[in-house]
Amino acid sequence: MKTRLSRNNDLEAGETPLLYPSMTERPELRWAFIRKVYAILTFQIPLTIPVAATVYFNPAIAVFLIETWLGWFLKQTIIITSLAVLVAMVVCSKQHPLNYVILGAFTICEALMVGVSCAFTSGKVVLEAAILTAVIFLSLTLYTFCAARRGHDFNFLGPFLFASLLALLVFGVIHIFLPLGKTSHMIYGIVGILIFCGYIVHDTDELIKRYEYDEYILAAIDLYLDLLNLFLRFLELMKDAESSDVA
Repeated sequence: MKTRLSRNNDLEAGETPLLYPSMTERPELRWAFIRKVYAILTFQIPLTIPVAATVYFNPAIAVFLIETWLGWFLKQTIIITSLAVLVAMVVCSKQHPLNYVILGAFTICEALMVGVSCAFTSGKVVLEAAILTAVIFLSLTLYTFCAARRGHDFNFLGPFLFASLLALLVFGVIHIFLPLGKTSHMIYGIVGILIFCGYIVHDTDELIKRYEYDEYILAAIDLYLDLLNLFLRFLELMKDAESSDVA
């Protein structure tokens, strides 16, 4: 392990600084991996926005997917396809360029679902949810990088976040068959926001320390899903708040 003095000398010599105190790999290789992951994420977000916006600004698409039996079947097909593509991406994540083709298909499927979720929602709510998501995602990312430099490790969050997510999914299924009140639904949204904030910290920490260099697709997908789920939780929460104000 390098001493503080030797790290300072590295900085003065122009060498890449360590990402965390106990780092043993070459920092420039890890930084290259991190840049590649965020480059992929930067590709996914601009792809998601126009696809989702197409559905949002053409309500007939959402009406077709939600209110007609053919549309309902197509929507379920998209969901199943998205899951199948996700599995295929995990299996083929290291097979270039097939992994990028599968990544694009998965991103489009997710973008369609985001567009349907945003349909019939005021532009103000969508914009506010998007701004909050961007600010929190960037803030938690910077926080995790700074915390890693100080020697903090967030790997312990994994089991707690998984258990919390499982409970959230079960609660969501129960809510489908036994609808609860607005207060319970808002609590569900707040808990979901906290869980995915935790996942952003955990997955960013994994990106810094534990992903293998050829797992860039998996790392990008983790962060992309964290980002989308955080946005959707904010969207649902703010829709509930807006409906309460109108009532």
